[in-house]
Amino acid sequence: MDIKQYEEQMQKRITYFSGRLAGLQVWRATTSLVENIDVETEYGTMKMNGIALITVSDNSTLKIEPWDKGNSKHIANAIYNADLWVWVDNQWSFLFITIPPLTQERREEIAKQVKATWEDTKANIRKIRQDAMNETKWELAKKEISEDQHKANESEVEDLTKKMNGKIDELVKSKVDEVLKK
Repeated sequence: MDIKQYEEQMQKRITYFSGRLAGLQVWRATTSLVENIDVETEYGTMKMNGIALITVSDNSTLKIEPWDKGNSKHIANAIYNADLWVWVDNQWSFLFITIPPLTQERREEIAKQVKATWEDTKANIRKIRQDAMNETKWELAKKEISEDQHKANESEVEDLTKKMNGKIDELVKSKVDEVLKK
């Protein structure tokens, strides 16, 4: 059994999770808040960072400059539909996204989103773990590995799962602390 493939799968889930956390609105403007939003354009669905230049103007403002000025309306609609709780000022050749100060209610809502995403990611890690355990059981049943190797594989999978869950827990704790910080 090749544990590396399962480690790579788990790492991909954690990378995706980290990206989702970065996209959650907190008290400051970051390009990751909008860069992965899907925008319906005349040419099909595209990611925001594929059709516009996104820059941080100040702590609470993003500036989005579409390469095709006709996409301004589509970009504004995509941001509204993403339910980011931001203000959009469409100046036609560019858009300003203003991030309002977070209320305590909104902070708690974001913390709940973080925890829900955390549960989904942990479920994905458990599924990958189960796949690895099934593979080692299958190899043992087919007599491709010894009982000792089977136990070693199970132990390695458990250690990997604990390590990855620890990384996820660190990300969640950091993000929840950041969100709830006043």
